[in-house]
Amino acid sequence: MTATISTPQYLLDQARRRIKPTPVTMPGMGVLEKRLKDKQWDEFVLADPPAGSDLKPIRGDAGLPIIGHMIEIFRGGPDFVLEMYQKHGPVYYIKSPALSSVMALGPDATQAVFSNRDKEYSQRAWDPVIGPFFEGGLMLFDGEEHMFHRRIMQDAFTRTRLTGYVPHVDSVASAVLANDWATDDPRFLFHPAIKKLTLDIASEVFMGVPAGTDRKLVTTVNEAFATTTRAGNAIIRKPVPPLSWWRGLKARQTLEDYFAGRIAEKRRVESTDMFSVLCHSADEDGQTFTDAQIISHMIFLMMAAHDTSTSTMTTMAYHLAANPEWQDRLREDSARIGDGPLDIEALEKLETYDLVINESLRLQTPLPFNFRRAVRDTDLLGYFIPAGTDVVTWPSINHRLPELWTDPERFDPMRFAEPRNEHKAHRYAFAPFGGGAHKCIGMVFGQLEVKAVMHRLLSRYRLELPHPGYRPRWDYGGMPVPVDGMPVVLRPLT
Repeated sequence: MTATISTPQYLLDQARRRIKPTPVTMPGMGVLEKRLKDKQWDEFVLADPPAGSDLKPIRGDAGLPIIGHMIEIFRGGPDFVLEMYQKHGPVYYIKSPALSSVMALGPDATQAVFSNRDKEYSQRAWDPVIGPFFEGGLMLFDGEEHMFHRRIMQDAFTRTRLTGYVPHVDSVASAVLANDWATDDPRFLFHPAIKKLTLDIASEVFMGVPAGTDRKLVTTVNEAFATTTRAGNAIIRKPVPPLSWWRGLKARQTLEDYFAGRIAEKRRVESTDMFSVLCHSADEDGQTFTDAQIISHMIFLMMAAHDTSTSTMTTMAYHLAANPEWQDRLREDSARIGDGPLDIEALEKLETYDLVINESLRLQTPLPFNFRRAVRDTDLLGYFIPAGTDVVTWPSINHRLPELWTDPERFDPMRFAEPRNEHKAHRYAFAPFGGGAHKCIGMVFGQLEVKAVMHRLLSRYRLELPHPGYRPRWDYGGMPVPVDGMPVVLRPLT
């Protein structure tokens, strides 16, 4: 029997969502946002180019005092950045006491930064964003150090390892979807439900804790992951109790204590979960990770794995509910592999799912931006960037450019199929997993997880919008999150 929704808990959750003070939820912010976007800000030059260099200076502005353009970015995300690109061009400077950076916008700028051919850019620009919470994670390394860690970690994502993960993903998803999700109820919130499911999957696949066991411990760890992930978007970036930056640091310590207390056991007995794999993996020279390195990698991998999958499936569920004909097409795909236990070969046959996943990633990119730092004076598309300048790319706006995509605001998965192949219009027309040496190492695992979960979901339920014309509103303070939790009605198929 599926779960039911507690009315008091639902009302309390809705109240919390409405009164939480963010730039998206606070009354009057919509009017303020419009005024800020219409305002002509005083511009200045970031730095004069070297004499005789023929480089152009980068111009920019500071927005509001203290918070800069954070209101516009939190509320509009890629929509606001796309407007900036159309107004200022591919290179523009945003000055802010929190995160000043050059905006490198459009596919050519994305390619120049991601390819990093002359090693001009460092990952350390992530330090003020997520460094205190995910220090030691793969995304924060450069050069040889990055390659060393990536070579060892790659063992956790080989086809053999992925083959072993799929049955765990399938068993957890099947159990949760059958028993834990409420049906025929417009109060059912998809985002928190899928976030909990992906954390349950990560607990089993990554940590080796079987779903349904030690629920209190798993809940504590999962809540700590959620806290660290959202702490990076704090406006006050100091450890002041009880604000989010401080909570993120406390949560990081909770995670360190958890993994440190279990690492000796994982080293003694080898198993198929990713925690164990990292404890026993070595590169071709026999080099292995230290305990501290394993702990840092586990904290980062858990965050990266569950948050991106959560975002992708949330977007996918909305568009499938709004476009039910695509549900039917995916069910036809699913019917070809049947309802038996899933394996990697079966998931690879779900080719129509690939189209819908890619279109969902295009319309709402889980990680819409990427940070880099110029390690020396450099040239970006003919503009002068001084050493030490942070540079932020927004691949997500490339996904919305009319010069690359037909009717880019429309949900149209066929744009990824032959003969259209719109994603091939430019090397970085479509880059939801980043690019270059730091392209997401867990990309294939994430796609398999999304296919497995959505295959089971669509085989059991029809997805419907809570009311005609419903559209979610997003908070872009980090990975995009639907402010209202995104209600979706699950109608049992049988």
